[in-house]
Amino acid sequence: MAHHDDEFAEYFAAKRDSVRRTAYLLCGDWHRADDLAQTAFVSLHRRWRRIRDRTAVDAYLRKTLVRAAIDESRRPWRREQHTDEVPEPRGTDTGDALAERVSTREDLLAGLAKVPSKQRAVLVLRYFEGLDVSSVARALGCSEGNVKSQTARGLANLRAVLGEEVDTRGRAAG
Repeated sequence: MAHHDDEFAEYFAAKRDSVRRTAYLLCGDWHRADDLAQTAFVSLHRRWRRIRDRTAVDAYLRKTLVRAAIDESRRPWRREQHTDEVPEPRGTDTGDALAERVSTREDLLAGLAKVPSKQRAVLVLRYFEGLDVSSVARALGCSEGNVKSQTARGLANLRAVLGEEVDTRGRAAG
C-alpha cells in the first residue's frame, strides 16, 4: 500500500503544475483551475491501485480533467456574467515586446472564455497540449469527426470573438 502511495505522490509532484495550467486554459480562472485539477487527481487516486497500464495514466488524467471542466461549465452558478465595461489595461514598464505578449495572451484567454466549453476543450487539447485528433477524441470520448468539427467551430468562434485571424500554428495574426 505504501508503495502505491509513493508512486502516486511522485506522479502528482511531476504532473501537478502542467495539469493546473491545462485546467486554467480550460476555465480561465486559477481558483477554478485548482478545483478542477484537484477533482482530476482525486479521481485518479481512487483508481491508482487498479491501473495496470501506467502509460495510460496521462490520458486518463487528461480525460478526467476535461470532463470535470465541461461539467463545471454546465452548472448554473458557474455561468459567466458578461459586462459592457472593460477594465483598464494594466500598464507595464518592462518593455514593448513583453507588453504586447501579455496583451495578446490576455486577449486569447478572454476569447477562449467566450467559446463554448466543448469547443474550448478541443482547442486547448489540440493547440496548447499539442495532441493529435485521435488523442483528443479518446480524451473526450467522441469520434475523430466530432473533434474536427468542434475544432473548426471553435476556431471560427474564437476568430469571431477576437475579430482577427487566428493562426493555428500558435500565433494570432492581425
